[in-house]
Amino acid sequence: MKTPASGFYRNPVKFRMPTSENLVPIRLDIEIDGQRYKDAFTWNPTDPDSEVVLFAKRTVKDLKLPPAFVTQIAQSIQSQLADFRSYEGQDMYAGEKIIPIKLDLRVNHTLVKDQFLWDLNNFESDPEEFARIFCKDMAIEDPEPAIAFAIREQLYEIAIQSVVSARESRLSKKGRRGAEYAPVSKGGAVAVDLVKLFGPKSSVVRKRKEWDVYEPIVDLLSNEEVDALEAKEERNFR
Repeated sequence: MKTPASGFYRNPVKFRMPTSENLVPIRLDIEIDGQRYKDAFTWNPTDPDSEVVLFAKRTVKDLKLPPAFVTQIAQSIQSQLADFRSYEGQDMYAGEKIIPIKLDLRVNHTLVKDQFLWDLNNFESDPEEFARIFCKDMAIEDPEPAIAFAIREQLYEIAIQSVVSARESRLSKKGRRGAEYAPVSKGGAVAVDLVKLFGPKSSVVRKRKEWDVYEPIVDLLSNEEVDALEAKEERNFR
């Protein structure tokens, strides 16, 4: 996949997800009267707000949850969409860097750990396609949506950071060029320069000399291990 020309690096663009589809990662974790509903999915911010309530009603009906969940689910989604839309129209520095993406997630009995570098310049990147290929290569199926969501969630955080950086650049008396922006991932690692290290045609990168470090880890957990992890997660939630 091609990256933009180098002149693009110094100029801000309007806020959006740095992926081909501008989708908002939505995470829900709601408990009412001892019943808990957890979910994670993406939402198109251009969809009408009426779809949120319809989704909440369908979810409650399908999962046989108490009616009180409808309001809580709808409000949580609407709040997260409002946060996303609050950045729309604002400048963000779209790139110059690649950033480390880290996976550390469990879906049912499958535990996945991995890390790789992602090109923020590429607005045609596709986390869902990456997750599909990853799961095919690793001969797993269940974690595919969770992997794509984890990537989108981290890219969203960095997109927000780039808005803050652009805002601070405008307000600074000395001024800071976009080239000085270095986004920070959830893991705290500063991004490295894509063009200097890998040339102009990378979206996801694993450096050959670091294959041992960046090698994906997929473990199948026993029932006992899953029970122990779920008990720990429940304690942390409480």
